[in-house]
Amino acid sequence: MLRLFQTHRIRRQTELSGCLWDFYTLPEEGKLPVEKKALVPGCWQNDPDTRTYRGRACYERSFRASGNIRLEFKGVSHTAEVYLDGEKVVSHYNAYTPFSAVVRGTPSGEHRLKVCVDNSFGPGSALHVENDYQTYGGITRGVALEELGEAFVDSLHVTPGRTEEGWCARVEAVVRNLSERPFSGKIRFAITGDTGEEVWAEAPVELAGSARAGADSRILFDQAKEWSSESPALYTVTALLENDRGEAVDDLIDRFGFREVRTEGKDILLNGKKLRIRGFCRHEEHPQFGCSLPLSAMQQDMLLMRDMGANSVRTSHYPNNEIFLDLCDETGMLVWEENHARGLSEEDMRNPNFERQCEDCIREMIGAHYNHPSIYIWGILNECASHTEYGRGCYERQLSLIRSLDRSRPRSFASCQFKTDLCFGLAEVVSYNIYPLWYHDTPVEEYLADLYDWVQRETEGVGKPFLITEVGAGAVYGYRTPEEVKWSEEYQQKAIEKQLRAILGHEGVSGVYIWQFCDGRVCDSWFQVRPRTMNNKGIVDEYRRPKLAYGTVKEIFREE
Repeated sequence: MLRLFQTHRIRRQTELSGCLWDFYTLPEEGKLPVEKKALVPGCWQNDPDTRTYRGRACYERSFRASGNIRLEFKGVSHTAEVYLDGEKVVSHYNAYTPFSAVVRGTPSGEHRLKVCVDNSFGPGSALHVENDYQTYGGITRGVALEELGEAFVDSLHVTPGRTEEGWCARVEAVVRNLSERPFSGKIRFAITGDTGEEVWAEAPVELAGSARAGADSRILFDQAKEWSSESPALYTVTALLENDRGEAVDDLIDRFGFREVRTEGKDILLNGKKLRIRGFCRHEEHPQFGCSLPLSAMQQDMLLMRDMGANSVRTSHYPNNEIFLDLCDETGMLVWEENHARGLSEEDMRNPNFERQCEDCIREMIGAHYNHPSIYIWGILNECASHTEYGRGCYERQLSLIRSLDRSRPRSFASCQFKTDLCFGLAEVVSYNIYPLWYHDTPVEEYLADLYDWVQRETEGVGKPFLITEVGAGAVYGYRTPEEVKWSEEYQQKAIEKQLRAILGHEGVSGVYIWQFCDGRVCDSWFQVRPRTMNNKGIVDEYRRPKLAYGTVKEIFREE
């Protein structure tokens, strides 16, 4: 499954995932290779034969096609080199963002697709490093084959906004010409509601040979229903490409919602109403599926978070599977989505690949996920070197890049630099990760008040919305003791209650994200500080079994 709705009616699209591919490892000298069938999407760490394998491996399968084709990959971890009939057609770095390859003039018949994957760590990788979460190997998200004509719609973005006449949508598309001959025609935009109401607009398209160009239009939809957490009304947008004879030659379909997000003083506003965030940080992680969760597992996570009263999820620490974002759109779950970086020092950030790899991730994340109404904020660089001058330059460049790509959402970053951060003047929202009663025993009210007052008194974050983006305590599922010591479920329950009541009771705080929804694997090198080689701060364990804190979170969140 690629999305929760149909994205084309004219363009022929075939899913190449959802089945077994030929799989083999390319191990170092002295190690025996593994050859077998493997499910795509999937993580090879969930196969007993490759559970601990880190290195290179290849996936292969055949398909039939002809003419111009597009191969779309939703996620390959960590790096991918894609070959069609033995010729490399694209390479890509980063497990968590989509990429594609367009191949012109494919001969009619059967073709062989090979994807070589590498999940090893090394100096060439600035973002995939040994870390406090597991990074998997494999084709971890869906793969599709698309058959194209001479011209096709390459992207489609919708920006809703209020006007004096009502809701309006600015629709922008990019059209690409694969032929050497010029293309002349038009693109017709349609917005459709769930009751069938439809509004059309159109824009001319003139393309030289082997060129691309943009087309846009503004569509008034004065009777639109607003998208909100309580009423997540979704609309379909269609870009229909026609040639100069009026023939439809391609299309691209997406969903969006009429909603506006902005900051005003110390508040984050959705459609003019103050947001109060009650959320969880969530890794794409499951003991049976690795990071390749099926739809049913994603939905189960959503049901549990909703049951506890959550209205938001933070995609720590990377862009999420688009299917999960589709679920958030449909259920009204607000999303903080961030680029891929966690806990990097200034030395790490001086890796010559760091800026390019971060910026590529930002472009791919926003390009692919722009239309999701559930995403209300973009984040970057979780717990990185925002307290140094060099780090500040990195934050400034990446936040500026986000603003150039999307001016409709606020920006933030989750800081752990206690009273030393230099970057709060660069973003619209100030965000902190704090762990009183876990990494130190300072009373929560005292710690939070000290930090908040410093932000208001001594930083450029004064007067801005303030979020707690991580707080929590660890507990090993099933470890219960009347002594209420750390790592017991009793201690976690008491700590969570004190943390949440203090945070949500502070008038300057716009909300909180609990670290974390579920226990998750960490890289093996973290075993000394993570019992079971897991991050055990989940409110449910890795199998989604509730800990004692589940009821406490549910009580406090539902009070809100």
